[in-house]
Amino acid sequence: MDFTYLTTEELSSVIKYDKRVIREQLKDSVLFEGVHYIRPFGGRKILFIWERVEEEMLNGATAASLVIGL
Repeated sequence: MDFTYLTTEELSSVIKYDKRVIREQLKDSVLFEGVHYIRPFGGRKILFIWERVEEEMLNGATAASLVIGL
């Protein structure tokens, strides 16, 4: 499966949320590492997986996404 990876700035422009809101309010409370975003090569840079973020926005939190997020 092919995924579309977005930086915080790119995600911000797509979903119309400020970068700071994504980093401080959504990341690790709604968007979880390994599910909605990754840190490639163990670095500091964050890449969001657009298809999973979009699914979360459309469907909300599901039992499966909550279990995976733990």
